[in-house]
Amino acid sequence: MKPGVTLPRRELLKLSAAGVLSGVTVPWFESLATAASVKRPRGKACILLWMDGGPSQQHTFDPKTGGEFKSIATSVPGIQIVEQLPQLSQCMEDMAILRSMKTEINDHYDAKYYLHTGFKRTSAFEHPAVGCLASSQIGLPEDDMPSFVTIDAGYDKVNGGRLYRSVPAYLGPQHAPLAVHDPYKGLENLQHTGDDLDARLELLARSEGRFAREYPTSAVGAKQAAFGRAIRLMQSPRAKAFNLDDEPANLRAAYGEHKFGQSCLLARRLVEAGVSFVEVFHRGWDDHEGAAKRISVRAPWMDAGMATLITDLKQRGMLDDTLVVWMGEFGRSPGDGGGHFCNAWSTVWAGGGIKTGQVVGKTSESGKNAGSTVVDRPISAPDYVATLCTVLGMNTHQEFLGPGNRPMPLTDPTANVVKELLA
Repeated sequence: MKPGVTLPRRELLKLSAAGVLSGVTVPWFESLATAASVKRPRGKACILLWMDGGPSQQHTFDPKTGGEFKSIATSVPGIQIVEQLPQLSQCMEDMAILRSMKTEINDHYDAKYYLHTGFKRTSAFEHPAVGCLASSQIGLPEDDMPSFVTIDAGYDKVNGGRLYRSVPAYLGPQHAPLAVHDPYKGLENLQHTGDDLDARLELLARSEGRFAREYPTSAVGAKQAAFGRAIRLMQSPRAKAFNLDDEPANLRAAYGEHKFGQSCLLARRLVEAGVSFVEVFHRGWDDHEGAAKRISVRAPWMDAGMATLITDLKQRGMLDDTLVVWMGEFGRSPGDGGGHFCNAWSTVWAGGGIKTGQVVGKTSESGKNAGSTVVDRPISAPDYVATLCTVLGMNTHQEFLGPGNRPMPLTDPTANVVKELLA
């Protein structure tokens, strides 16, 4: 093969469709072994259930007297959630509700950025998303499976502003997420065709050796490592984790037919196969017309999907090592939930070895504006991210070199970890 030769367009398109070639423009070559030269201790895994647009806390996990939804008892005496979530009410011993999120920003995109990174958005540069941090700190760079996967669970309406897509920023493109666009289809075009692909890749590696010697930069190495992971994934027997058809019909039914439930099932399969961080996102939670009507429709599939995920992980002995977090970029205004509300809202955590069966923080209970203020234990966006990183086993004092060789901390140094969650 002559120098400068490239893979046929058909094969490149298949790799691109797998989501792991985003930004990769330099051909693959024989220095892939460098990706396996760094070993990091494996921490816990995380499944982030992101309700894009901002779910209403008083219509889910912080019900109020006189609210639009009635509340029900949970499996933990004294803790109540809304009656629309009966399955989750029976998982309370494995969950912790943080009812006192207080996160400053009511703009959709800036809030999404803040809750994904722990830093406020700046025009100077981007911060890496928490999934990318997990990839860099607890992922296994030599592994066949990607460290970070995002799953699109669909939407019931297009709103909630621009969707935030996780970026690795100064961590490098090898920590970008692999994107699954439909859980029912899994990772499309994953299987290559043709028996001579390995031979062609070997020839390509030799032909590009000169390029690697002439341009031995970290950027080139990082992109080649990402390309190499794409090749390994295509050839790995563990890639079958992306295929939901292998699951029993009764378990798939328990998760629910909605894309959210099937995305939760896929997330469990991926964590089981070695993925460190999975983000499932569902769009359409910006309920300016009021939250009750739409959440009444969403609640059955959210309840089934999330509750089955927790119980499935538990039955498989995976829950203690898998943190499940449910949240959006903020909550909704008190009353009907028609407005954005960052001043007092909820997130839900399960598993991960944390202290569960508890509520952390409290919002105002009585009066016309019940739930409008945090009256106990405010939790900021940096606090939340630092806590998540701590639970996953990351060193929150770790620093990276950002643009201009500027030291960049893994989390905001002013953050306070929510110690109530730490076992």
